[in-house]
Amino acid sequence: MIEPEVGMPDRSAWQRFRAWRRERPFVGGLLTALGGVEMFFSGQLDIGRIHVQLGIEGLQATIIPILLLLLGILAVAMPAHRIFYGVIALAIAVYSLVGVNLGGFFIGMLLSTVGGVLTVAWMPLDQRGERRSRGRRRRRESTPTADDAAEETA
Repeated sequence: MIEPEVGMPDRSAWQRFRAWRRERPFVGGLLTALGGVEMFFSGQLDIGRIHVQLGIEGLQATIIPILLLLLGILAVAMPAHRIFYGVIALAIAVYSLVGVNLGGFFIGMLLSTVGGVLTVAWMPLDQRGERRSRGRRRRRESTPTADDAAEETA
C-alpha cells in the first residue's frame, strides 16, 4: 500500500469531484447540455413515414442543440464567463421554441432555460460570503435602534 505524502489529505475520487464541482456552475451547465441533447434527438425524429426535419428548419434543428451542448460544456469548463454563456443559452433556448420542433417538444427548451438561469445565478463560494456580510451590514446600518428613535422624538 502506498502511503500518502505528509500534509496531503487522503481524499477519494468522489470527494475530489465534489470539490471540483463546487467551484463551477455544474448543475446549470449539465441541464443546458442535456436540453441540447434532448433537442437534437427530438429534431431527428422519424414517425412512421413522416420526417420531422425539413428545409432550413433542419439546419436549425442541428445547429441550435449543438450550440446549447457547447454552451453547457463551456459554462462548466470556464466558470469565469458563466454569465455570458448563461445569457446566450437562455436566448437560444427561447428561440428553440420556434426553431426546433417546439423547443424539443418543450422538454429541451425547459431544461436549457432552467440550466441557463442556474448558470447565470451561480456564484463562487468566496463571493457568497462577501454578499451575505454586506447585506447584513446594510440592514444593521439602516435599521434604527431604540436610542435613535428616542433622539428623533426629543
